[in-house]
Amino acid sequence: MVTLRPMRVLCLAVRIFRRVAVVFALSPLTLLPGAVSGPAAQAAPTWAPAATAAIHPGVQTFTNGAQCTANFVFYDGSNVYIGQAAHCSGTGGNLATDGCTAGTLPVGTKVDVTGASQQGTMVYNSWATMQTAPKETNPDVCAYNDLALVQLTPADAANVNPSIPFWGGPTGLAGGSGTLETVYSYGNSELRLGLSPLSPKFGKSLGSTNGGWTQSVLTLTPGILGDSGSAFLNSGGQALGVLSFLNILPLAGTNGVGGLSNELDYLHAHYSSAIQLALGTEPFVGLPLP
Repeated sequence: MVTLRPMRVLCLAVRIFRRVAVVFALSPLTLLPGAVSGPAAQAAPTWAPAATAAIHPGVQTFTNGAQCTANFVFYDGSNVYIGQAAHCSGTGGNLATDGCTAGTLPVGTKVDVTGASQQGTMVYNSWATMQTAPKETNPDVCAYNDLALVQLTPADAANVNPSIPFWGGPTGLAGGSGTLETVYSYGNSELRLGLSPLSPKFGKSLGSTNGGWTQSVLTLTPGILGDSGSAFLNSGGQALGVLSFLNILPLAGTNGVGGLSNELDYLHAHYSSAIQLALGTEPFVGLPLP
């Protein structure tokens, strides 16, 4: 029997052609060239005010010419990280969707983070980790584990706020999403030409699949190239996942969102158990809006 996986264009990153107004290749969503999740809770850093913080979820990141959208903020001790999709540093093209075999830039690659005074450093990449001995063999993990962390310099870490623009939160870490549960996101593709009213999104989850490694979501407007890595929240404002790809079949126009809980468990087991998800300082505001 042949098992058919959903057809998808992996990264919605904008790469080398990010100056072009219209991009036709759909794939991963990269425009190409509080305390919570660790085993031992730590005190969170002092965050900059949300209204004035230069760095926060939803800012753009640029990795070797590929433009993506940052998702959540993470920390351990005095170190502060901002998350992006692992495929944002991929070298295999938009159809290279298997993180265990696709080409990727190495850990240590410099990343431009909008709002930062200096480049950050990619210190963790799930794709690079899965390709290091012992190599990952679980097909669900290979297909959907899509998280990277960019460490910020101490000077830039002082200008970070972990709240999701427009929606607030995250209020915690979600274990997954239920069918038809309302979900929220904030994209920041260059293709929107800086029009911030087009960035907030909401829609419905079609439920978690593949052992919680992914969920398909349907939003009023789907994530587009450059939205790769965007944060998704569940109906309670908990951190649900990372925008990874655009589905072509069987549900055209839906997006694939990697399960952050599973991705963090993998990070803790293979990189550092001390890294935690930072909670938002702004209250979560879902639908109906006040």
